[in-house]
Amino acid sequence: MSLVAPATIQKVVGENLTEVSDLLAVEEPLEIRLGFGPVDDRQQKSVSVTMRTPGHDEELAMGFLFTEGIIHQPSDIVSCRHCVQDSEKEGNVLRVELKPDVVVDWARLERNTFTSSSCGLCGKTTIDAVRALTPGPMLSDFAVEPSIIHSLADRIREAQLAFAYTGGIHAATLFDAEGKLLLVREDIGRHNALDKLIGAAFWQNWLPLTQFGIFLSGRVGVELVQKSWMAGVPLLAAVGAPSSLAVQMAQDAQMTLAGFVRNERFNLYSEPGRVRITQLA
Repeated sequence: MSLVAPATIQKVVGENLTEVSDLLAVEEPLEIRLGFGPVDDRQQKSVSVTMRTPGHDEELAMGFLFTEGIIHQPSDIVSCRHCVQDSEKEGNVLRVELKPDVVVDWARLERNTFTSSSCGLCGKTTIDAVRALTPGPMLSDFAVEPSIIHSLADRIREAQLAFAYTGGIHAATLFDAEGKLLLVREDIGRHNALDKLIGAAFWQNWLPLTQFGIFLSGRVGVELVQKSWMAGVPLLAAVGAPSSLAVQMAQDAQMTLAGFVRNERFNLYSEPGRVRITQLA
């Protein structure tokens, strides 16, 4: 499936109107189904439907299931593949088969499940329920120079292939202490882009990500901090603003949170010691 779709639009410049070709970010539903249970009594259940940009669907599913506390290591998974039996949903249903001994906490999953690419923590009854999933406070010695954070937005924009064509897609990027970009994932949903990134790292056995930072192309809600905390990320930076709950959770996690990263400026909301500032105004 393509990340972009062609469209004909009417473009207005001043008082003039012209018809031109354009490209739009593709948005389609992805249903994640779990296969679970003992060998002699396998069952199947749909656990989430999210609106996403097709591509890296397996990583999205693994990142989602990991950050929701359903799976803990790659060996929990027997297979992860698109279903082909339903022609009406071709390419939009992904089945994850779990090992027979993996026990699924359905009550917790039902509280925490996402229902769209933009809903965030829809259905979560309390913020305490989210915190219960996460590990303890960050103890990582990861640190970066301010110049690395300043450079991320422009460098990541160059790596965003779908954004270059559409201007309407989010990115999540993994980087190291030297500023090297290790993974970039795109999606129309901010949460999905991060799930894809964490899912890719999960599958490569990189978790916990205690010696890496994550950069996001949009604003930071509490659910993005929660996902990053689950993955062990000590520094989360973003182009946009954080919410009050995002800052509160970052402080609880002892995670460094940077927002408004643009135009050679950024704000630090928690744990500023991981950014090596040598001059104080």
